[in-house]
Amino acid sequence: MSSSKKVLGILGGLGPLAGVYFYQLITSHTKACRDQDHLDVIVVSGASTPDRTDYITGKSMDSPLPKMKEDVKKLALAGAEIIAVPCNTAHFFFDELDSFSRVPVLNIVRETAEHIKAKNAKKVGVLATDGTVLSGSYKREFERLGIEYAVPCECDQKALMEIIYKSIKASGKPDIGRFNEIADKLRDKGCDHLILGCTELSLLPKEEMTQKNITVDSLFVLAKNAITLCGAVPCGFDDIYNT
Repeated sequence: MSSSKKVLGILGGLGPLAGVYFYQLITSHTKACRDQDHLDVIVVSGASTPDRTDYITGKSMDSPLPKMKEDVKKLALAGAEIIAVPCNTAHFFFDELDSFSRVPVLNIVRETAEHIKAKNAKKVGVLATDGTVLSGSYKREFERLGIEYAVPCECDQKALMEIIYKSIKASGKPDIGRFNEIADKLRDKGCDHLILGCTELSLLPKEEMTQKNITVDSLFVLAKNAITLCGAVPCGFDDIYNT
């Protein structure tokens, strides 16, 4: 019997741990009584994709876009009907990738901003890579929605990048204490919501976050929307971390 649900394609590897966690969220938060209630999922883990932040900040001339296009094409040819890209920084290339793809590509930045808007946020602090901050992807979305936007100071942004690159991406132990200091400062600046705008940050222990009650995880937003748009039923998201 054919399924009425759409096949989800995941362009993973950006980074690998975040891609694996996203697939886990899709599986663990789909309402299911049997295997057949879950989505059919195709994963391409393009870990060899050039670093997105290095390209955006000018540290590298090696564009990630050709590899991302190649992997999107693989997903479509394999039967994916909707594609999710669990990487905020990669959305610097969203317009080109979406126009290239023969199937719809979900936009984690836009969907997270819309989710925040629905929560009546007035000022949002974004915790993300240098590439995402420099690209202005969240800034543009929040300006469109009439929401004030803030990012960490230069010193804190440098520390955040170390947590992302030298701890999480390097499979080390992240400094949750330092992360909390950064988040607390954004709260002190008047932010009523914070966004984990880097999918590596989704791997931090949320139960240890001092600002967990106002923190929205962009990876959770993407997972919930992907499940819904593919025709399955999401569950458990409303009970965890403002998603």
